[in-house]
Amino acid sequence: MSGMAERGYTTEFASSIVGQIRGFAEYGFPESHAASFALLAYASSWLKCHEPAAFLAALLNSQPMGFYSASSLVQDARRHAVEVRPVDVSVSGWEAALEPVPCTQPAVRLGFNNVRGMERESAWRIEEARAAKPFRNMHDLAERAQLTASDLNTLASANALESLTGNRRQAMWQAVGSVPDKGLLRTAVIVEDELQLAAPSEAENIVADYRHLGLTLGRHPLALLRERLYKMRFTPSDVLATFSDGQLARACGIVTVRQRPETAKGVIFVTLEDEAGTVNIIVWPDLIDKQRTELMGASLLGVYGIWQSKSGVRNLIAKRLVDCSHLLGELDTRSRDFH
Repeated sequence: MSGMAERGYTTEFASSIVGQIRGFAEYGFPESHAASFALLAYASSWLKCHEPAAFLAALLNSQPMGFYSASSLVQDARRHAVEVRPVDVSVSGWEAALEPVPCTQPAVRLGFNNVRGMERESAWRIEEARAAKPFRNMHDLAERAQLTASDLNTLASANALESLTGNRRQAMWQAVGSVPDKGLLRTAVIVEDELQLAAPSEAENIVADYRHLGLTLGRHPLALLRERLYKMRFTPSDVLATFSDGQLARACGIVTVRQRPETAKGVIFVTLEDEAGTVNIIVWPDLIDKQRTELMGASLLGVYGIWQSKSGVRNLIAKRLVDCSHLLGELDTRSRDFH
């Protein structure tokens, strides 16, 4: 106001201008924000529909971000026919990359950035050494990429050495003895019989995958528990999708997201994931007060409730919550809460 007064504008005119600016600020920002968000949503939807492999690779390389973990993104992509290949010291780079597949979408090769504890500099040295010539074995890898015992153990734990060793357990054993000696013993040749270790079980591999990668390319953990969950009368997500509106339903899944928007009047939204997909759970404030421990503490959550299906939107309205986390054993799952 004072600036316009100094320039000779009347108070009435200045007040009118300020009023228009205030009015636009209340309307123009949300309008422009909505338009921008709509464009982003459309572009993202187009990419996910027409270039799902590239979409997945881009999201993996942007982690951590948003509501969805790398595990949720990979599980969804695989359900939509995207081939996802494991971290492999003989192929992978630091970031996820696309690999050509004849007559179809490219495959997504996971990068070293998915391996918990992996140093970027170590990954770059691996790429540089591999560009010169392929690795013959673990010792060759360690020597030419100048890897430490910690680097090798990290790679072995994530099963990124399978192409050189055969299986995760064998890799972890060989990692101990593959670090080049220093000083006088550096050029010494050690001759000994190679110990052959049995491969881990499917369950052991899945647990190790989640612990060291945060995801698995094997079967979903709940696929191993499905018979037990059937006995507890929990229904898979793909079957729930066929339920009628108002039907009583039970769901059980790994908690991937908890959300409580400020505009939701205290309602918490939970996303559960099983081997067939996801289920959206709505938890009203009265149940939150009664079962806060189960709601906030469970990594595997069972929900008894009423199925809601309207205009293609499906939710389970929770009436009772059950903490089933003990069924996961040592499986390390992590949810994205209140981002």
